[in-house]
Amino acid sequence: MQEKIIVVASNTEFEQIRPLTKIKIIKTGIGYANVIESLKDVDKNTHLINIGYAGSNILPRGEVVKVKNCKMFHPVAGDFEERVYNLNGNVDCYTSGDFVTQTTITEPVVFDMELASICALGFKNIESYKVVSDTLNLKQYNEADYIESFKKIIKEIEK
Repeated sequence: MQEKIIVVASNTEFEQIRPLTKIKIIKTGIGYANVIESLKDVDKNTHLINIGYAGSNILPRGEVVKVKNCKMFHPVAGDFEERVYNLNGNVDCYTSGDFVTQTTITEPVVFDMELASICALGFKNIESYKVVSDTLNLKQYNEADYIESFKKIIKEIEK
């Protein structure tokens, strides 16, 4: 049987999810370098389940989404082709090097700081669930506490 590991970025996510499951959790820390350092030696056949908070341009706070496609987000560098990782969910995720506070994207999306890096490491089976923590507002993010949303995700992945 393929090993499952939950991957989270922050201490808050880790502390809120840890009591809800017996699945192993790896806390990477926020950002690309932390993801790479934390996951570089994990077997690429491991089933990774990324769970975490993400901002959204339109979706309401507390909503749970399963990521459909993920790619890097470079709002200042201009429009150039980035690799798209397909994860078979329902909402696209854009991974940025910084907290996103504005966008011209009009369709419902989420923004994080880790998922594209996780995907780029070459794992064969990745799922990602995001809880909308804010509407591109750092103050809202810092107040995020959606334990019921995390419970919903754990129920789904433990089926």
